[in-house]
Amino acid sequence: MDVHGGAASGAFKVNSLGNLDQADAVAGRVVWDWPRSVWNMGMLAGALIAGPIFFTWPALLVFLLLAGATLCMGHSVGFHRRLIHRSFDCPKWLERTMIWAGTLVGMGGPIWTVRLHDTRDWGQRQPDCHWFLRHGKPLLIDGFYYLNFRVVLDRPPSFDPGPGIGDDRFYRFLQRTWMLHQLPLAALLFLAGGLPFVVWGVVVRVAACTTMHWYISYRAHTAGQQDWSVDGAAIQAYNVPWLAIPTMGESWHSNHHAFPASARHGLYRGQIDLGYVFITLLERVGLAWNIKLPRNLPPRPGITPLSDRALAVAATGQATTRH
Repeated sequence: MDVHGGAASGAFKVNSLGNLDQADAVAGRVVWDWPRSVWNMGMLAGALIAGPIFFTWPALLVFLLLAGATLCMGHSVGFHRRLIHRSFDCPKWLERTMIWAGTLVGMGGPIWTVRLHDTRDWGQRQPDCHWFLRHGKPLLIDGFYYLNFRVVLDRPPSFDPGPGIGDDRFYRFLQRTWMLHQLPLAALLFLAGGLPFVVWGVVVRVAACTTMHWYISYRAHTAGQQDWSVDGAAIQAYNVPWLAIPTMGESWHSNHHAFPASARHGLYRGQIDLGYVFITLLERVGLAWNIKLPRNLPPRPGITPLSDRALAVAATGQATTRH
Protein backbone atom coordinates (compact mmCIF):
# COMPACT_ATOMS: atom_id res chain seq x y z
CA MET A 1 0.00 0.00 0.00
CA ASP A 2 2.36 2.66 -1.25
CA VAL A 3 1.09 6.14 -0.64
CA HIS A 4 3.02 8.84 -2.41
CA GLY A 5 2.93 12.31 -3.86
CA GLY A 6 2.07 13.08 -7.43
CA ALA A 7 3.10 15.97 -9.60
CA ALA A 8 4.52 19.19 -8.31
CA SER A 9 1.09 20.75 -8.66
CA GLY A 10 0.08 18.97 -5.47
CA ALA A 11 -1.70 15.99 -7.06
CA PHE A 12 -1.79 13.02 -4.74
CA LYS A 13 -2.25 9.36 -5.51
CA VAL A 14 -3.25 6.63 -3.08
CA ASN A 15 -2.99 3.13 -4.45
CA SER A 16 -6.12 1.82 -2.68
CA LEU A 17 -8.27 4.51 -4.31
CA GLY A 18 -9.38 4.71 -7.93
CA ASN A 19 -11.36 6.97 -10.26
CA LEU A 20 -9.66 9.96 -8.69
CA ASP A 21 -10.14 12.04 -11.83
CA GLN A 22 -13.92 11.77 -11.29
CA ALA A 23 -13.99 11.86 -7.48
CA ASP A 24 -14.90 14.98 -5.51
CA ALA A 25 -13.61 15.56 -1.97
CA VAL A 26 -15.99 18.44 -1.23
CA ALA A 27 -19.62 17.53 -1.88
CA GLY A 28 -21.21 15.05 0.52
CA ARG A 29 -23.39 14.53 3.55
CA VAL A 30 -22.66 13.55 7.14
CA VAL A 31 -24.60 10.54 8.44
CA TRP A 32 -24.84 8.80 11.79
CA ASP A 33 -22.51 5.81 11.94
CA TRP A 34 -24.63 4.00 14.50
CA PRO A 35 -22.54 0.85 15.18
CA ARG A 36 -19.39 2.86 15.80
CA SER A 37 -21.32 5.55 17.66
CA VAL A 38 -22.85 3.06 20.09
CA TRP A 39 -19.44 1.41 20.54
CA ASN A 40 -17.51 4.63 21.11
CA MET A 41 -20.08 6.27 23.38
CA GLY A 42 -20.61 3.06 25.32
CA MET A 43 -16.89 2.70 25.99
CA LEU A 44 -16.55 6.38 26.88
CA ALA A 45 -19.51 6.29 29.28
CA GLY A 46 -18.22 3.07 30.83
CA ALA A 47 -14.78 4.59 31.32
CA LEU A 48 -16.13 7.75 32.95
CA ILE A 49 -18.54 5.88 35.25
CA ALA A 50 -16.79 2.59 36.05
CA GLY A 51 -13.19 3.78 35.77
CA PRO A 52 -13.12 5.71 39.08
CA ILE A 53 -15.16 3.03 40.87
CA PHE A 54 -12.82 0.19 39.92
CA PHE A 55 -9.54 2.08 40.02
CA THR A 56 -6.53 0.30 41.49
CA TRP A 57 -2.85 0.89 40.86
CA PRO A 58 -2.36 -2.59 39.34
CA ALA A 59 -5.34 -1.92 37.02
CA LEU A 60 -3.75 1.35 35.93
CA LEU A 61 -0.53 -0.54 35.16
CA VAL A 62 -2.50 -3.04 33.05
CA PHE A 63 -4.07 -0.11 31.19
CA LEU A 64 -0.69 1.47 30.46
CA LEU A 65 0.96 -1.78 29.36
CA LEU A 66 -1.88 -2.89 27.08
CA ALA A 67 -2.41 0.58 25.60
CA GLY A 68 1.31 0.97 24.93
CA ALA A 69 1.71 -2.46 23.37
CA THR A 70 -1.36 -2.32 21.14
CA LEU A 71 -0.82 1.29 20.05
CA CYS A 72 2.85 0.76 19.23
CA MET A 73 2.98 -2.74 17.73
CA GLY A 74 -0.59 -2.72 16.46
CA HIS A 75 -1.81 0.68 15.39
CA SER A 76 1.35 2.68 14.71
CA VAL A 77 3.57 -0.04 13.24
CA GLY A 78 1.09 -2.70 12.11
CA PHE A 79 -1.82 -0.69 10.76
CA HIS A 80 -0.12 2.54 9.73
CA ARG A 81 3.50 1.94 8.79
CA ARG A 82 3.14 -1.63 7.51
CA LEU A 83 -0.39 -2.23 6.19
CA ILE A 84 -1.15 1.25 4.86
CA HIS A 85 2.24 2.61 3.80
CA ARG A 86 4.34 -0.55 3.35
CA SER A 87 7.27 1.34 4.84
CA PHE A 88 9.11 -1.88 5.70
CA ASP A 89 8.91 -5.60 4.96
CA CYS A 90 8.40 -8.39 7.48
CA PRO A 91 7.20 -12.01 7.63
CA LYS A 92 3.49 -12.47 6.97
CA TRP A 93 2.93 -14.12 10.34
CA LEU A 94 4.39 -11.08 12.08
CA GLU A 95 2.31 -8.71 9.97
CA ARG A 96 -0.86 -10.59 10.91
CA THR A 97 0.11 -10.56 14.59
CA MET A 98 0.61 -6.81 14.50
CA ILE A 99 -2.66 -6.28 12.64
CA TRP A 100 -4.49 -8.34 15.25
CA ALA A 101 -2.92 -6.12 17.93
CA GLY A 102 -4.06 -3.08 15.96
CA THR A 103 -7.61 -4.44 15.87
CA LEU A 104 -7.40 -4.94 19.64
CA VAL A 105 -6.91 -1.17 20.06
CA GLY A 106 -10.67 -1.00 19.47
CA MET A 107 -11.02 1.67 16.79
CA GLY A 108 -12.00 -0.56 13.87
CA GLY A 109 -10.97 -3.40 11.60
CA PRO A 110 -7.98 -3.31 9.25
CA ILE A 111 -9.85 -2.84 5.95
CA TRP A 112 -12.00 -0.05 7.38
CA THR A 113 -8.85 1.61 8.73
CA VAL A 114 -7.12 1.53 5.33
CA ARG A 115 -10.15 3.09 3.64
CA LEU A 116 -10.64 5.76 6.30
CA HIS A 117 -6.97 6.72 6.27
CA ASP A 118 -6.57 6.82 2.52
CA THR A 119 -9.81 8.69 1.86
CA ARG A 120 -9.02 11.28 4.50
CA ASP A 121 -5.44 11.78 3.28
CA TRP A 122 -6.53 12.02 -0.35
CA GLY A 123 -9.18 14.58 0.55
CA GLN A 124 -6.83 16.71 2.65
CA ARG A 125 -4.34 16.96 -0.21
CA GLN A 126 -6.91 18.32 -2.67
CA PRO A 127 -7.30 22.08 -3.21
CA ASP A 128 -10.47 21.82 -1.10
CA CYS A 129 -12.27 19.11 0.88
CA HIS A 130 -15.38 18.50 3.00
CA TRP A 131 -15.34 20.02 6.49
CA PHE A 132 -15.56 16.55 8.01
CA LEU A 133 -12.25 15.55 6.38
CA ARG A 134 -10.52 18.79 7.32
CA HIS A 135 -11.52 18.81 11.02
CA GLY A 136 -13.42 21.97 10.23
CA LYS A 137 -15.36 22.38 13.46
CA PRO A 138 -14.41 23.65 16.95
CA LEU A 139 -12.64 21.09 19.14
CA LEU A 140 -15.50 19.43 21.06
CA ILE A 141 -17.94 19.61 18.16
CA ASP A 142 -15.37 18.03 15.88
CA GLY A 143 -14.82 15.24 18.41
CA PHE A 144 -18.55 14.60 18.67
CA TYR A 145 -18.85 14.25 14.90
CA TYR A 146 -15.69 12.17 14.55
CA LEU A 147 -16.74 9.59 17.15
CA ASN A 148 -20.37 9.31 16.01
CA PHE A 149 -20.69 10.15 12.33
CA ARG A 150 -19.11 9.57 8.93
CA VAL A 151 -19.07 11.47 5.67
CA VAL A 152 -20.66 10.04 2.53
CA LEU A 153 -19.23 11.83 -0.50
CA ASP A 154 -21.48 12.37 -3.51
CA ARG A 155 -18.65 11.24 -5.79
CA PRO A 156 -16.25 9.16 -3.70
CA PRO A 157 -13.18 7.40 -5.04
CA SER A 158 -13.47 3.68 -5.67
CA PHE A 159 -11.73 1.53 -3.08
CA ASP A 160 -9.68 -1.64 -3.42
CA PRO A 161 -7.26 -2.41 -0.56
CA GLY A 162 -5.20 -4.55 -2.92
CA PRO A 163 -3.59 -8.00 -2.77
CA GLY A 164 -2.44 -9.13 0.63
CA ILE A 165 -5.19 -7.14 2.36
CA GLY A 166 -8.56 -7.39 0.66
CA ASP A 167 -8.00 -11.04 -0.27
CA ASP A 168 -6.55 -12.03 3.12
CA ARG A 169 -9.10 -14.21 4.94
CA PHE A 170 -7.68 -13.33 8.34
CA TYR A 171 -8.02 -9.61 7.70
CA ARG A 172 -11.56 -10.05 6.42
CA PHE A 173 -12.32 -12.04 9.59
CA LEU A 174 -10.89 -9.26 11.76
CA GLN A 175 -12.95 -6.72 9.85
CA ARG A 176 -16.18 -8.63 10.52
CA THR A 177 -15.44 -9.32 14.18
CA TRP A 178 -13.28 -6.41 15.37
CA MET A 179 -15.47 -5.56 18.37
CA LEU A 180 -15.58 -9.16 19.60
CA HIS A 181 -11.83 -9.43 20.11
CA GLN A 182 -12.15 -7.57 23.41
CA LEU A 183 -14.07 -10.55 24.88
CA PRO A 184 -11.26 -13.12 25.18
CA LEU A 185 -8.98 -10.39 26.49
CA ALA A 186 -11.61 -9.41 29.06
CA ALA A 187 -11.90 -13.04 30.17
CA LEU A 188 -8.14 -13.31 30.69
CA LEU A 189 -8.05 -10.02 32.55
CA PHE A 190 -10.93 -11.08 34.80
CA LEU A 191 -9.07 -14.25 35.73
CA ALA A 192 -5.93 -12.24 36.45
CA GLY A 193 -7.39 -9.34 38.41
CA GLY A 194 -11.18 -9.29 38.45
CA LEU A 195 -13.37 -6.38 37.37
CA PRO A 196 -10.72 -3.65 37.90
CA PHE A 197 -8.50 -5.30 35.29
CA VAL A 198 -11.42 -5.67 32.87
CA VAL A 199 -12.61 -2.09 33.29
CA TRP A 200 -9.15 -0.55 32.93
CA GLY A 201 -7.69 -3.10 30.53
CA VAL A 202 -10.61 -2.98 28.09
CA VAL A 203 -13.16 -0.21 28.68
CA VAL A 204 -10.90 2.64 29.79
CA ARG A 205 -8.18 1.63 27.35
CA VAL A 206 -10.49 1.50 24.30
CA ALA A 207 -12.14 4.81 25.26
CA ALA A 208 -8.78 6.50 25.79
CA CYS A 209 -7.22 5.17 22.58
CA THR A 210 -10.25 6.03 20.44
CA THR A 211 -10.53 9.53 21.85
CA MET A 212 -6.79 10.14 21.60
CA HIS A 213 -6.78 9.03 17.96
CA TRP A 214 -9.34 11.71 17.16
CA TYR A 215 -7.56 14.33 19.29
CA ILE A 216 -4.14 13.90 17.72
CA SER A 217 -5.71 13.90 14.28
CA TYR A 218 -7.45 17.18 15.13
CA ARG A 219 -4.35 18.80 16.64
CA ALA A 220 -2.00 17.62 13.90
CA HIS A 221 -4.16 19.15 11.18
CA THR A 222 -4.99 22.51 12.75
CA ALA A 223 -1.89 24.18 14.23
CA GLY A 224 1.69 23.58 15.28
CA GLN A 225 5.27 23.49 14.06
CA GLN A 226 6.17 22.59 10.47
CA ASP A 227 9.33 21.64 8.62
CA TRP A 228 7.53 20.91 5.35
CA SER A 229 4.40 21.96 3.51
CA VAL A 230 2.58 20.00 0.82
CA ASP A 231 2.03 22.15 -2.25
CA GLY A 232 -1.58 22.74 -3.24
CA ALA A 233 -3.08 20.87 -0.28
CA ALA A 234 -6.19 22.23 1.43
CA ILE A 235 -5.02 20.90 4.80
CA GLN A 236 -1.46 21.00 6.08
CA ALA A 237 -0.01 18.83 8.83
CA TYR A 238 1.82 19.94 11.96
CA ASN A 239 4.16 18.38 14.51
CA VAL A 240 2.79 18.07 18.05
CA PRO A 241 5.80 17.29 20.29
CA TRP A 242 3.98 16.73 23.59
CA LEU A 243 1.94 13.89 22.08
CA ALA A 244 4.93 12.03 20.62
CA ILE A 245 5.14 9.38 23.37
CA PRO A 246 1.44 8.45 23.77
CA THR A 247 1.04 8.31 19.96
CA MET A 248 4.24 6.30 19.46
CA GLY A 249 5.67 8.96 17.15
CA GLU A 250 2.54 9.51 15.07
CA SER A 251 2.32 13.15 16.19
CA TRP A 252 5.29 14.17 14.00
CA HIS A 253 2.66 14.69 11.35
CA SER A 254 4.27 17.42 9.28
CA ASN A 255 7.15 15.04 8.68
CA HIS A 256 4.75 12.24 7.81
CA HIS A 257 2.79 14.28 5.27
CA ALA A 258 6.07 15.18 3.57
CA PHE A 259 7.27 11.56 3.45
CA PRO A 260 4.25 9.24 3.83
CA ALA A 261 6.21 6.09 2.91
CA SER A 262 8.92 6.68 5.53
CA ALA A 263 9.05 4.20 8.41
CA ARG A 264 10.45 6.98 10.56
CA HIS A 265 8.25 9.91 11.53
CA GLY A 266 10.50 11.62 14.08
CA LEU A 267 13.14 12.74 11.60
CA TYR A 268 15.15 15.20 13.67
CA ARG A 269 17.19 15.17 16.88
CA GLY A 270 14.97 15.00 19.95
CA GLN A 271 11.87 13.80 18.07
CA ILE A 272 10.93 10.63 19.97
CA ASP A 273 9.46 7.97 17.69
CA LEU A 274 8.74 4.75 19.58
CA GLY A 275 7.13 3.15 16.53
CA TYR A 276 10.37 3.51 14.58
CA VAL A 277 12.34 2.22 17.58
CA PHE A 278 10.18 -0.92 17.49
CA ILE A 279 10.87 -1.36 13.75
CA THR A 280 14.63 -1.05 14.32
CA LEU A 281 14.40 -3.70 17.06
CA LEU A 282 12.64 -6.00 14.59
CA GLU A 283 15.41 -5.29 12.08
CA ARG A 284 18.11 -6.27 14.58
CA VAL A 285 16.57 -9.71 15.05
CA GLY A 286 15.99 -10.22 11.33
CA LEU A 287 12.22 -9.63 11.34
CA ALA A 288 12.17 -6.34 9.39
CA TRP A 289 14.01 -5.28 6.26
CA ASN A 290 13.79 -2.87 3.31
CA ILE A 291 13.06 -0.06 5.76
CA LYS A 292 12.13 3.10 3.87
CA LEU A 293 13.46 6.48 4.96
CA PRO A 294 13.40 9.91 3.26
CA ARG A 295 17.00 9.53 2.11
CA ASN A 296 16.34 6.26 0.25
CA LEU A 297 12.87 7.06 -1.14
CA PRO A 298 12.34 8.19 -4.74
CA PRO A 299 12.21 11.95 -5.31
CA ARG A 300 9.08 13.45 -3.72
CA PRO A 301 8.03 16.49 -5.75
CA GLY A 302 5.26 18.71 -4.47
CA ILE A 303 6.75 19.45 -1.03
CA THR A 304 8.40 22.66 0.15
CA PRO A 305 10.94 22.83 3.02
CA LEU A 306 10.08 25.43 5.65
CA SER A 307 13.08 25.13 8.00
CA ASP A 308 16.85 25.09 7.73
CA ARG A 309 17.01 21.51 8.98
CA ALA A 310 14.37 20.17 6.60
CA LEU A 311 16.68 19.37 3.70
CA ALA A 312 19.13 17.54 5.97
CA VAL A 313 16.97 14.40 5.92
CA ALA A 314 15.97 14.47 2.26
CA ALA A 315 17.50 12.61 -0.63
CA THR A 316 18.97 14.55 -3.52
CA GLY A 317 16.11 15.80 -5.67
CA GLN A 318 13.44 15.59 -2.96
CA ALA A 319 13.39 19.37 -2.66
CA THR A 320 16.04 21.96 -3.34
CA THR A 321 14.98 25.30 -1.92
CA ARG A 322 13.67 26.59 1.35
CA HIS A 323 10.43 28.58 1.29
